[in-house]
Formats: sequence, C-alpha cells, structure tokens
Amino acid sequence: MAEYNPGIEIRYDATGRAVEGPGITVPGPGSSGAYGRNYTPIPREVVDYKPGGRAGDIVINTAERRLYLILGSGKALRYGIGVGRPGFTWGGNQTVTRKAEWPGWTPPPQMRQRVPNLPAFMPGGPDNPLGARALYLGSTFYRIHGSNEPWTIGQAVSSGCFRMTNDDVTDLYERVRVGAHVSVIH
Repeated sequence: MAEYNPGIEIRYDATGRAVEGPGITVPGPGSSGAYGRNYTPIPREVVDYKPGGRAGDIVINTAERRLYLILGSGKALRYGIGVGRPGFTWGGNQTVTRKAEWPGWTPPPQMRQRVPNLPAFMPGGPDNPLGARALYLGSTFYRIHGSNEPWTIGQAVSSGCFRMTNDDVTDLYERVRVGAHVSVIH
C-alpha cells in the first residue's frame, strides 16, 4: 500500500494516538529534536537468532517492530522498522521480487480513493515517501523501503509497508538478493 502523506493524513503512534497530520500540533525544532520530533535512532546490530531460517532470509516481527536478516550460524542482523498502523497490518510469506534505488511511487487505487488529492505518480528522490531504496514483496503493493522521516521508525505509521531509515534500507538493499524469502509475523 502507499505510505503516509503528512499534509493529508493523520499519523498514529504505537498506542493509536494521533501525533502528526492536519490539525495536529507538533512542538517546533529546538524543543524536541530533529524536525521538531523527539526520537532516538534504533541501531542495527548482530544478534543471536535461534528460530532458524536460511542465510539471506528476512523475518519481520511486527510486534517487535524489527526486521531480521538471517546471517546463518544462529545470528541475524536486526534493524528497527516502522510497521502498518492499526487496520493496515498483515502477515504471511512473500519473496523479494524487485529492488529499486530511489524508487518512484504510484499510490494504489485504494489509497487514492481514501486520499483523492494524492499525485498519480511521484518520481524518486529525496522528497519521495519511499526513500532511498525499496524491496518489493511478491505481487503485492507492499514493500520494505526507506523513509525521510526517521522518527517514525519503531512506530505503527504506514499503510502496510515496512519502513526503515535510509541508511538501514541501503545497507539491507546491498545484502539482499531478488528471490529472498520474507516472513512477516506478529
């Protein structure tokens, strides 16, 4: 699904509280950190990972708001992610069917029905909500992609996609091949 557009939609935090969008007041810069939002980056790190999987597989745990890239030998690289907001979560298995650098964004018909003034297409670049890289999941509208809103990582903010900082998604992009297995669990 298409991602959050701050000028049109309201964004909710993990508890369902409206935190950004039309009519929502956000403290200004200087009082609460970058872009007027208070956040602490979630560092990527190598962790013990016992549930299994093959090296190169991705496991997304939406409850933890973490993505695991299986390294093998009981280890995984763990990244912080933003997940679907209430009503936009999903689970299951997919494969990475395509990868793109600075991807363009075509909001799907369902998103354009909910938010009629969205553009039909937005070219890739720094202002695009898909960020620096995208990994497309199966034949769905869903993807793992970057974000120019790093304060949303660790939050339930998207329309079903999984967002990462641009640094993290670029790192993941270099490590993952097309055809990699992706499991989304709750």
